[in-house]
Amino acid sequence: MEKEIGKNVSSGAKKVKRVQEEKAKEPKKTKRSTTERRTSERAVKREHAAADERVKAAKARAEKKEEKLDKKTALKQAKIEKKAAIKQRKLEKKQRIAEKKLARKEMIAKKKAERLEKRAEKKAALKEKRIEKRAERAARKELLRNESKAEKAQRIAREKKERIALKRKKQEAHMKAQEDRRKARQAAHVRKAEERKHKREQRTERRRTGGFGGWLAAVISLGTACLVLATVVTAGAIRMNEMQVSGENSARATLYEMVSASEELDDSLAKLRVSSGANEQRLLLTNILVDAALMESALEKIPVDQATSTDISAFVNKTGSYARTLLAKLGRGGTLSETERSTVAYLYEVNDKLYTELNDLMTHMQKGDLRSFVGGKQGTVSEKFGEMGNETKQEPEEIVDAPFTGEGNVGENRLARFEEITSSEAEERARELFASYHVRDVKFTGETITQEVSCYNFTLKDENDVEIFAEITKNGGKLAFFDTYEQCSTKNFDLETCDAIAREYLKNIGIGDVEAVWLSDAGLVANLTYTAVEDGVRIYPEIIRIRVCEEKGRVVGMDARGYLLNNEDRDLKAGLSKAEAEDKLTRGLEPYSANLALIPMDGQEVLCWEFACKYADGEYIVYLDAKTGDEVRIFRVMNSAQGSYLR
Repeated sequence: MEKEIGKNVSSGAKKVKRVQEEKAKEPKKTKRSTTERRTSERAVKREHAAADERVKAAKARAEKKEEKLDKKTALKQAKIEKKAAIKQRKLEKKQRIAEKKLARKEMIAKKKAERLEKRAEKKAALKEKRIEKRAERAARKELLRNESKAEKAQRIAREKKERIALKRKKQEAHMKAQEDRRKARQAAHVRKAEERKHKREQRTERRRTGGFGGWLAAVISLGTACLVLATVVTAGAIRMNEMQVSGENSARATLYEMVSASEELDDSLAKLRVSSGANEQRLLLTNILVDAALMESALEKIPVDQATSTDISAFVNKTGSYARTLLAKLGRGGTLSETERSTVAYLYEVNDKLYTELNDLMTHMQKGDLRSFVGGKQGTVSEKFGEMGNETKQEPEEIVDAPFTGEGNVGENRLARFEEITSSEAEERARELFASYHVRDVKFTGETITQEVSCYNFTLKDENDVEIFAEITKNGGKLAFFDTYEQCSTKNFDLETCDAIAREYLKNIGIGDVEAVWLSDAGLVANLTYTAVEDGVRIYPEIIRIRVCEEKGRVVGMDARGYLLNNEDRDLKAGLSKAEAEDKLTRGLEPYSANLALIPMDGQEVLCWEFACKYADGEYIVYLDAKTGDEVRIFRVMNSAQGSYLR
């Protein structure tokens, strides 16, 4: 900027400079007047002052120009910043939009995943349902393949009954829909009549007409309204009476349907309790499924209170569901266990009470009882249904006929160490094992394959055509189970003799060194339970159950699967002595026998002291941990006409 100012100096300054230069070049005058010299100096000063003023003016113009330039630069910078801010806002907006889009995409992806998951769950449920239906169809095919003419006739009759019941249900639904529509129309007619009456009353109120003419018009209007209302009420009463009769007849038919279904259910459950053949069991379970469905359908049409309906419906559904489970198990080649048979017996007992109550209700019901019941009033019928609801709440008791029966395998499957044999070798083995039964025919009927043991199944017949069902293990050819369908009618042998017979039988099939832990005389068959004994310790996982006919004195049933699965040598050492363990018994228990026992608990083996005790007027079996003295298990000994059992 200083250079620019230097360049812009005025011509006066240049002139002064030039004059000075010329003076310097001129030869110096020897003498100059003082006045001239002063005048010249003043002129120079004035010229210098003028030059300074011009320089200041130039500087001021330059500063103003610079200020203007700075202002312009600031405005330009502000514009740039404003543009940058707008650009930043646009960028942030784009970022927010992108985030929203991303969030939306994530939400859509999440919902899609949820839909896919629900679809997969639904697909899995449908697949499971298809598998269940396939199992039912397979069971039905198997049933149809093996059914006799009598069974076929019974099935056709039952299916016909189901079709009739379904048709009746559809007709009743159609009639109910018609009745609902009729009720709606009737209610609409009554409502419209009331509205017309209300409008007439409003018009009369607005007119407030005096004199005879107004009174006469009001009387005529009121009479007309009463006539219309009386007509509607009379027609409604007639229809209501018809509806009550129709509802009563429908309820009566439904009750008869319930009695019939309950009777069929009672018959099938009673037979299933004692059935041992797989084909017969499948037929009975199929009947139970059908009868339970008919029972549930009939129950939906009975106007009982919600609690009672729920109780009875829960029992019927439980029965049908359990029948479906057992049917699927039989379809896979399984057999019914003792626990499952006990459950069937429990279902039979509850249904038998339900059938008895229903039959008693239909027999002793008075004329007006059903109409009151249909009308929602309390009475004999509703009370009976309340009692039936309470009966279905009965819970089965956990009953066993010997300690730790049905516990299954508690460790490694010891049968796996044996070589596998063929079905023909198993048949020869079956003939050897039942040689003393005078078997004349042996028939291979298939295989039983479970998680624990695989067996060949055989049906044998002796000289009297008594059937014997036997299972021979694939590994080792051991007799795991057998049962006969032989009747025992007289008592010729006592429990002690039956014990000796059972021990001799076990010895003949290669099982020795056992101890009887439970003897029960149920009717004319002795039920005997044995365990293996090792160094004086009872090995409950190695349990064997024997049934001996007290008429003929021979073994008619055996279950040695626990013994075969768990038979091995063990190192058994008790931490507590008998006296130390006895001190840990609850005060009041009086032990009269004690043994060391290895018991199965939650898939493990626990060494315990087993005490048989008396307490007041009852008996108990108490198991204490042989190391810690902690109480592990307690059984209560119960006595009945069929023998002793544990609970």
